[in-house]
Amino acid sequence: MSRVVIVGGGPGGYESALVAAQLGAEVTVVDTDGLGGSAVLTDCVPSKTLIATSELMTDLGSAGELGLVWEDYEGDTAESLRVDLAKVNRRVKKLAADQSADILRRVEREEIRIVVGRGRLDGPETVVATLDDGSEERLEADAVLLATGAAPRTLDSAKPDGERIFTWEQVYDLDEIPEKLVVVGSGVTGVEFAAAYLALGVDVTLVSSRDRVLPSEDADAAEVLEEVLTRRGMTVLSKSRMESVVRDGDTVTVTLTDGRSVEASHCILALGSVPNTADMGLQESGVELNDGGFVKVDKVSRTTARGVYAAGDCTGVLMLASVAAMQGRTAMRHALGDAVSPLDLLKVSSNVFTSPEIATVGITQRAVDAGETPAEAVMLPLAGNPRAKMLGIRDGFVKLFCRPGSGTVAGGVVVAPRASELIHAISVAVSERLTADQLAADFTVYPSLSGSVAEAARRAHQVQD
Repeated sequence: MSRVVIVGGGPGGYESALVAAQLGAEVTVVDTDGLGGSAVLTDCVPSKTLIATSELMTDLGSAGELGLVWEDYEGDTAESLRVDLAKVNRRVKKLAADQSADILRRVEREEIRIVVGRGRLDGPETVVATLDDGSEERLEADAVLLATGAAPRTLDSAKPDGERIFTWEQVYDLDEIPEKLVVVGSGVTGVEFAAAYLALGVDVTLVSSRDRVLPSEDADAAEVLEEVLTRRGMTVLSKSRMESVVRDGDTVTVTLTDGRSVEASHCILALGSVPNTADMGLQESGVELNDGGFVKVDKVSRTTARGVYAAGDCTGVLMLASVAAMQGRTAMRHALGDAVSPLDLLKVSSNVFTSPEIATVGITQRAVDAGETPAEAVMLPLAGNPRAKMLGIRDGFVKLFCRPGSGTVAGGVVVAPRASELIHAISVAVSERLTADQLAADFTVYPSLSGSVAEAARRAHQVQD
């Protein structure tokens, strides 16, 4: 029986453990924080739970347009809806803990051993686990998977204190709505938190070092989102780089490199991530790291050390829980001799959980504009969709990228409420290499937002003529 040792219990770790157990291996997971890792305990599950509350607040804000009027117990019109942030965050943390417990039960049913401790390599075939009491346990392995994740990046000039200055992992201890919040960083994490707190009624300023929010996302989508956020009251400071963040009592001051400063009651730092790969004996064991400290892997998750694989954020390949899980599953299937397909990032669908959401899959507008990938783009505004009109939705669009000649769907972008659900049809089309005509030929419900996906595909047929 093959022996597999997995270091880290996040999506890359526990998913790979389940596959290895299914393939008959003896599996041990060395984990410090609880199964599910940061994705479940401090990042993806908590943040999206908080965002779910903010989405409801956004929906309720348009209730009047749909003919709904809020009244208090005396029949007077209610003017505001209050957020109990302490209650929201209790729910957030409970859901995260419950999800972690569900994963643990699933893993235990497969007779996977859990060792609570910090793992490091002592050569490519041995993991040394340092337990809570300081003792060590040596675990010999035929295959090792590293799934240690990443942590929020901080700077000496902007140190979080967990009270007024936060990383995105620390915000769930807030009991009261911030009076004024500055979010530093306009990538996905920063924009998601900025949008969520804005919807909860907070005065939010977003500091962006680039000329627009979400610089790595589709430019058309980012433009729509930034227009929506500013219309709702967010202040976006573009081309503004943070120099320092300091706290003086209840006031936080964010100083910019151009000399300007912004005062607030709270600040969230969204400055990117650093891999959890230090002091693990990786390079000494033959595992090569890149300049950023991320583990170098190929498309089947192999590292440069024989028998050692890696998955998830510690590889820096694409920091999504779905990618981590796929990397882990692929690694174990390869290590244990099962059929495997190399990771294809063009088939990965991703989502920005703002309001509206931004979902993408396949090739990008940037690649098309740069001449890297020949494709024709069709963009259909959502405002003309009958279901969107019924729901009071005016912002958003569906965009398809189709290969010239063949009409094969090579990518797409959806900006809409629940875009994370609408992107699936386009994702299937990309993965299965369907043509726009084939996508258009499938029935959609009338009226539905998904009807815009089919309509965009029908319009793509005209592009190919």
